[in-house]
Amino acid sequence: MLKIETKTFQELTTKELYDLLQLRSEIFVVEQDCVYQDLDGKDEKALHIIGKKDNKIVAYTRVFKPGDYFKEASIGRVVVSKEERQHQYGYNIMEASIKAIKNYFNETIIKLSAQTYLKKFYNNLGFKEVGEEYLEDGIPHIAMIKER
Repeated sequence: MLKIETKTFQELTTKELYDLLQLRSEIFVVEQDCVYQDLDGKDEKALHIIGKKDNKIVAYTRVFKPGDYFKEASIGRVVVSKEERQHQYGYNIMEASIKAIKNYFNETIIKLSAQTYLKKFYNNLGFKEVGEEYLEDGIPHIAMIKER
């Protein structure tokens, strides 16, 4: 069972911050074999959506109010640990993220930069592709928007 919490940067415990950064590094740097700067100075502005199973962070996103990342509210750093992906926690953490944007920022328009191979996953959550595919850190991405 996934327990999902929403926290500001200041509310994160040192252990939670360490664990979520470790998970992001495990997926985005090691698993995807991509050298990039994950610590981008934006975590302090974000709301952190944390999915825990047996008190271990296994799913995570960060969300931003309009203007803090994109013009629109946005979701980024969407991760689920490799050994937990069969449980559909990606949908759980994304639905919680969409709800957090509505509850905290009163916004329904959400933008994200999706890895192209995940288009169908985001389509299933109501996101639609906008514009052309582009490379971000050497990985094909596409901008996607959800309007309601």
